[in-house]
Amino acid sequence: MRRCVLVGAAAAVFVLSACGSPGDASTADDGAKVATLRSSAPAGESSAAASRPERPRERLGMTAEEYEALLEPYNRCMREQGFDARESRKKAADAAVVAESGDDDGAVRANRICEPQYLPLPPWEKDPANPEARDFAVGVVKCLKGKGVKLVEVSEDGISIALGGENNDALSIRLGMEHMSACEREVAASS
Repeated sequence: MRRCVLVGAAAAVFVLSACGSPGDASTADDGAKVATLRSSAPAGESSAAASRPERPRERLGMTAEEYEALLEPYNRCMREQGFDARESRKKAADAAVVAESGDDDGAVRANRICEPQYLPLPPWEKDPANPEARDFAVGVVKCLKGKGVKLVEVSEDGISIALGGENNDALSIRLGMEHMSACEREVAASS
């Protein structure tokens, strides 16, 4: 039985450089210097890569249909690389195992190309790049306990939520899954 229901993923980092050099300040109508911000691509990155659209991001409470629509550009990219992720979700899971082992196959190569641009990032509340993600997970656990889920805790990664304890208590898992979305929305709304 599955214990972790919240997962995290690596987040894209966008660089904004603050005005630190004399050329980065502009003059206001009254003659005062005004600091400005400009975005820039990391050194060595081409302007085509810098203009690449931001990766899509999941939202809390998305339906399965909404998530599938968000995932379609990734699936299309994988098909263009010769791997149909929808045809075999198991192959995608196998690709992750192969990637960890250092072996290389079509799915791994396709994923290396497609993931950085198209694989949706997790909801911000569950993103490891969010410094408040652990607080969100703690709040969701508190909410779930308030709804009668006895065996629930924040996982070792600090973001995922483990349901059912070591013995995968069926009642805790069922209640946790039943109330997870409502608790996530409740905690997000109170933030």
